[in-house]
Amino acid sequence: MASANDPQLLERVSDTEIRIMRWFNAPAALVFQAWTEPEYLKRWWAPASRGVKVTLCEADVQVGGKYRYVITRSPEEEYAFSGVYREIDRPSRLVYTQTFEAFPDAAAVCTVEFREEQGRTLMTSTEVYPSKEALEGALCSGMEEGMRETFQQLEALLQR
Repeated sequence: MASANDPQLLERVSDTEIRIMRWFNAPAALVFQAWTEPEYLKRWWAPASRGVKVTLCEADVQVGGKYRYVITRSPEEEYAFSGVYREIDRPSRLVYTQTFEAFPDAAAVCTVEFREEQGRTLMTSTEVYPSKEALEGALCSGMEEGMRETFQQLEALLQR
């Protein structure tokens, strides 16, 4: 489990599933809000040290609602992610699909749970991919390093 010394953990659950755990020093309602509202997402969802920024962020946060984020490093280098919200239980649970639009057949189903303990929140995200190859592709893309940085950015945002 993630700890005070290393607040984030990524573990492989199976050939098609990973689990990410991360402690945030904020209440669950605030973490959930930052996870779902575009004005917050724009400020943490792309790894800034890599020169990447969120240039489009749309989210209709309701069951059946869609979202789409575009991150950009340069005009020639854009990456789009989109999906559909399947389940929403504010502020404790969110289930949605996530498609990296360059690889539409590799969509993951993400279940994110927010559990508050003494003013801190443990975020647990379980991502299930359609195949071993789809998961390998995500992991080889630098996903873990990118998540570490973006979650640090989210932590900094939550402290403001």
